[in-house]
Amino acid sequence: MSNEPGLTPLGKILSVLIIAGLIGLGGYVVLLKSKTQAPKPGEEAAAPGATATAVVEPQTETPRLPAAAAYVPKGNVVEIELSEYAGYAGLIAANGGLEPSEESFFFKKYGFKVQLRLSEAESWPALNSGKMAASATTADVLAAYGRQFQVVVPAQIGFSRGADGVVVTADIKRINALKGKVLATAQFTEADFFIRYLAQEAGLGVKMLRDLAAAPSPEAVNLVYCEDAFAAGDLFLEELKTGRNRLAGCVTWAPKTTDVVAQSAGKATLLTTNRNLLIVADILVVNRGFAEQQPKMVAGLVHGLMEGNRRVRDNSAAQLDVIAKAFKWDRAKTQHELEKVHLSNLPESLAFFSGAIDAAGSFGGIYQSAVYAYGKELIKDPADPARFLDLKHLQALEQGGEFASQQIAIAPIRTEGKPALEDNPLLSRDIRFFFEPNSARLDMTSTENLKNLDDIKRLLQVSPGSTILLRGHVDDTLVPQFRKQGGEAFVRKMALSAMELSRNRAAEVKQQVIAKYKIDPTRLETVGRGWEEPAGPDPEKNRRVEVQWFTVE
Repeated sequence: MSNEPGLTPLGKILSVLIIAGLIGLGGYVVLLKSKTQAPKPGEEAAAPGATATAVVEPQTETPRLPAAAAYVPKGNVVEIELSEYAGYAGLIAANGGLEPSEESFFFKKYGFKVQLRLSEAESWPALNSGKMAASATTADVLAAYGRQFQVVVPAQIGFSRGADGVVVTADIKRINALKGKVLATAQFTEADFFIRYLAQEAGLGVKMLRDLAAAPSPEAVNLVYCEDAFAAGDLFLEELKTGRNRLAGCVTWAPKTTDVVAQSAGKATLLTTNRNLLIVADILVVNRGFAEQQPKMVAGLVHGLMEGNRRVRDNSAAQLDVIAKAFKWDRAKTQHELEKVHLSNLPESLAFFSGAIDAAGSFGGIYQSAVYAYGKELIKDPADPARFLDLKHLQALEQGGEFASQQIAIAPIRTEGKPALEDNPLLSRDIRFFFEPNSARLDMTSTENLKNLDDIKRLLQVSPGSTILLRGHVDDTLVPQFRKQGGEAFVRKMALSAMELSRNRAAEVKQQVIAKYKIDPTRLETVGRGWEEPAGPDPEKNRRVEVQWFTVE
């Protein structure tokens, strides 16, 4: 292997998207879908050395579901269970509320009625065993349950935009700084996914701890689990107030994210949310037997969802009252909660499943990422994601042309007065590419190079408005030889050459990403650092392109 400055050998970036919506309960798993429920009543601060909020032991396998059975409508009414979450506003708008009605879109267009029920502890065994027709979840749930989960997915509902967040001590500025630290969250929830995804994008492993007394890994992000994500926020706050400081943060959802920061007396800060990181995608899940026996009803559910989403997107003010009544919110809260979701239209839903969507995560990407992130320990025999999809109803709507004027429209949400490029990247990751010897030409025959380019593209894809800074580096192996050959003057000369080579290599990566994926050039920036910023004594690790990912907040 050549020792010329800047030669970058093979490496790869590991990338995982996990979203989940599950909480363990006894022998089964129960979906906790709400991101808007009120905080639990406050407790007195625990005495030093004590912890009022319990830590639960991690589960080591996916719970089993009861035998599958087909749902049978009761009369002419289809029963659907949802949670108190604005992401389901389209279904409520199409139904005219929660109760069955002859004024609903479903009855007027398809002749059946819909009963919507709200529950924060809706059991997947009930859906699997035919006690309800449909519900809503996220794609990673399907990966976790696999073949035993007898449901079909006929449509995407939308994306969460800001409900989930990582709250950390005020000294932590990026995900990389969580290496060796311990955070609290809830297992198998989207909060668990969120931190696992970010950790792996930063090149960090994840270790589950039995409790706060367990020794954390110095090389990983360490997780302890609570009964739910709100309890994880309470635990972190207790640690801050008692001065125990065994936790560096928590991963939870609103309003607990803002509550913890507000009550921390300046000790905690919100590191990031999924407001512009679109990897939490809600999907409609329908009992498989019902879908096979009643295809016209499922077609009506999909059509009603798309129509309801359109009504809320096009004129949310006209739908506020019916949504507010269903959730027992006032109009102001209803509008505020709607701002945290993106309701998908027809072309966005189709693109989500085909993988053509270029401003958010896709079904296939999220599903496969869930499999990789949970690993063989929890998902021993993953199912083919295609087994869950039944897109004929979406495709029929596309052919019908009713939604022909709709276009994919997912844009970043920017905080007023805050620049798109923050002071610190959310995370950084070193990637080692193969270049042709002593040049800045990227070896495009290398499968690892192609994989690395795809990983960079995907970071930009899942986060609208995000930017990437590519920082080129070379190693300083030949510096002693340069010094011997021509003294300090020659070293300085070669340092300038190394700086130029590293800059050109970063620029080559940028150009390949732009050419291969048609990425907006303004979302990629480059800089060359030569051998000025070694990652350590290993020359292999110093021949690299560092990817710094800046998300919009």
